[in-house]
Amino acid sequence: MSLRAIEWDEHKETLKLLDQRVLPHQSNWIECLNEEDVAAAIAAMVVRGAPAIGLTAAYGILLAAIQAVKNHEALWPRLKRAEKMLIAARPTAVHLQFTLEEMLKGAEQLEDSDKTISYLLSKVRKIEQEDSLSNRNIGAHGANWLQKRRGKQPLVLLTHCNTGALATADFGTALGIIRTLQERGSISNVFVDETRPYLQGARLTAYELEAENIPYTLITDSMAAAAMRLKKVDAVIVGADRIASNGDTANKIGTYSLAVLAKAHQIPFCVAAPLATFDWSLPSGEKIPIEERPAEEMVIWNKTPIAPQNARVWNPAFDVTPFEWISAIFTEEGVIESIADLERLHQRNTPSITM
Repeated sequence: MSLRAIEWDEHKETLKLLDQRVLPHQSNWIECLNEEDVAAAIAAMVVRGAPAIGLTAAYGILLAAIQAVKNHEALWPRLKRAEKMLIAARPTAVHLQFTLEEMLKGAEQLEDSDKTISYLLSKVRKIEQEDSLSNRNIGAHGANWLQKRRGKQPLVLLTHCNTGALATADFGTALGIIRTLQERGSISNVFVDETRPYLQGARLTAYELEAENIPYTLITDSMAAAAMRLKKVDAVIVGADRIASNGDTANKIGTYSLAVLAKAHQIPFCVAAPLATFDWSLPSGEKIPIEERPAEEMVIWNKTPIAPQNARVWNPAFDVTPFEWISAIFTEEGVIESIADLERLHQRNTPSITM
């Protein structure tokens, strides 16, 4: 996979992020020198997608350590401040918090600063490699499940937001499944929701699909029901930012609507997510914190006002889909289709995350 959104410059010891706010027509790279730059980039959606946010934040911890050593600061206090700052940048994405906990685990015991930096660099590299492998396993499990139900006929899928190489280390979750199916010759068409108000589908998913010659059709969010009714959609497949212990799933705003529509049209509604997306400390989706974005994202587009100046705006970045509306959750370890599957997963995997 040649498309990447996150690059570490070993010589300059800086992080470069592909600015996803200006894709697909511009390819600008933002350079981050410290954890403040990384947190600002995450909050401004220079980088987005739960796995990519987690990986970027991990590099933010590494940068904090490097800057602390350069400025002769106490290392551990700066790392803990950086952790708090980075978590606050996107509070809904639990992958970010889980990754930071993994980054800092064991670092406090290292007395030598150079050893700490080497340790953190090796950890972030491991996180990057594991994300890539995890995505490919998700792709295989999801593709197998969908093909089993469809047989040899190519699939027509509908997806929301962006869940590809731009949202992960390099392959994708939901879009990784689509890539896997394309490799097997099993994609007929992918309907891509534009994903208002930030247009991640129109700007990013369409960009990735076109780059790889995967057949797609761009639609507005409000066309999803008509596409399901008239275009014979075989399944809806989306990503996730946080999944509660009962399977309730937070994802980009508009996901819940698709789940309801899929149920009405008797279409499987599927979620693709790595295990780090599960927050076992939360009993249900009602406890998932939902980030609210600035009003400007809805009332101004490309510097042009598109609504009355005094319009009241509600702009949640995510919504929560109850597990009962989800046909399957694809993880790197397999497929979850029931509460019993969730309980078995909980028993053998991810430690609890405290807020």
